[in-house]
Amino acid sequence: MARRRTRASRPSARGPRRSRGSPSTSRRRSTADAAAPPGAAGTAPAAVAAAKQALRERVWALLEARGVARFPRPLRDRIPNFVGAEAAAARAAALPAWRAARTIKCNPDAPQRPLRLQALREGKVVVMAVPRLRAEACFLRLDPARLGDRLAEAATIRGAAALGEPLRPEALPRIDLVVVGSVAVAPDGARVGKGGGYSDLEFAMARALGAVDARTPVLTTVHDLQVVDAPIPMTAHDVPVDLIVTPARVLQASGRHPKPAGIRWEELSAAQLAAMPALARLRAREA
Repeated sequence: MARRRTRASRPSARGPRRSRGSPSTSRRRSTADAAAPPGAAGTAPAAVAAAKQALRERVWALLEARGVARFPRPLRDRIPNFVGAEAAAARAAALPAWRAARTIKCNPDAPQRPLRLQALREGKVVVMAVPRLRAEACFLRLDPARLGDRLAEAATIRGAAALGEPLRPEALPRIDLVVVGSVAVAPDGARVGKGGGYSDLEFAMARALGAVDARTPVLTTVHDLQVVDAPIPMTAHDVPVDLIVTPARVLQASGRHPKPAGIRWEELSAAQLAAMPALARLRAREA
């Protein structure tokens, strides 16, 4: 998908708003902060992609160097698992947005497994995407009422594939909270994933079909070292986050980045559509 970026101003000296009632610690500074890519008007999409990849590489290396990286390794090309993922999940589960949610869409990556398990234990329905959206029924519905004592298994990627109910995008339930994984995230809600763009496409499909809207909160759990101060370029198809949860703190993003309004078909190639049959079918239906 084509990417452009515009010049981004530096974050306000006031910083992000903390969620009311959330404990906080002094802010940890990461060496990735100074190196995060700034926006530049007129920069070619290839340069934007290269800048984002450079940020990913720095964050992956930083987590390893600081000794907070966890299995699976290597971190490269993954949403990085980190020491404190369980603590971040517990902090997220105390938030009003979490408590109010009955159905949660969550990414399948390792650092968010504690969140998936917590949701199932609380009786929440969890929706996950099939890796790379490569199936016609490209989502999985996990209903704890039907899982019995297999909640921990269902919270894993393999278990979800075995135990989840396959769903076509049109069958998605109303989603109350979206959880995404991140490699890096900024206080204004801009984020960088592992580079495939699938989280963005999943949100776009859900938005186009009415399962989410602009007010649906988006949450990410990360290590404090993954929170960077320098601007992260965002495009029209990138999904920003509203809540950033680390083992030590909760940040309420400034909300200056709009959520995608739907699928940007002009940014999808024929090869991408061929690899994702559900998207190809939705495209044919809209044509």
